[in-house]
Amino acid sequence: MDLQALSYTKIEGRHGSHEIVVYALSTCGHCRRALTFLDSKGLSYKYLYVDLIPLETKNAIKAELRSLFNENVAFPFAIIDGREHLVGFIEADWILTLGLGEQA
Repeated sequence: MDLQALSYTKIEGRHGSHEIVVYALSTCGHCRRALTFLDSKGLSYKYLYVDLIPLETKNAIKAELRSLFNENVAFPFAIIDGREHLVGFIEADWILTLGLGEQA
């Protein structure tokens, strides 16, 4: 599965210091809080609601993420700069991983 070929929604923020990709569910409260957090910090990111795409594509995305990061996939699932990842939304973890400690 080529994750780059998927149709993401792009959000342009004031800060683009990280490449942030979020896989989320449209009905998930944790996912909404994660995206609102990114907005509140003025970060640029792109996201994809995996529950709104065909099941076979969703399953392929989950398999690819599991393979790349050796991690069970839960939502939200964020990839930072293609190297680091976050599973679920724990604000302190997102602040630390994104280097936002001085802004928090």
